[in-house]
Amino acid sequence: MDFLLKFERSKLEEIKRILLADDMVSRGSLIFKDSIGLGFKEDVYYCYISATEEICKKAKELVGKITKFVEGKEKQEVIEKIKKEEETAAEGFGAIFG
Repeated sequence: MDFLLKFERSKLEEIKRILLADDMVSRGSLIFKDSIGLGFKEDVYYCYISATEEICKKAKELVGKITKFVEGKEKQEVIEKIKKEEETAAEGFGAIFG
C-alpha cells in the first residue's frame, strides 16, 4: 500500500520524530522529500510511505491530524518524481560499485 502525506516545512522534524519513533511504522519505507527539490512551486514537504496496510493505518493514526493526505493527480506526479529520483540515485550508486 502506498500513500502520500503533505505538510508544512516547519513540521518536518516533528513528523519524522513521531513516525520513526513508532516500532511498527519505522519498519515501512518512508521517504521525506522537499517539494521545491522535486520541481514543485509550493514550499512544503512530502512523506511517501510504502508499507503494509497495517503500517499505513498506524502512520495515519499518528500524524493524520497534522498532515494532509494527497490524492489524485498530485499524488501520482509526486510519487512518480520520487521514484524516478530514487532510481537515478540507485543507478549512480551501481555505477560506482558496478
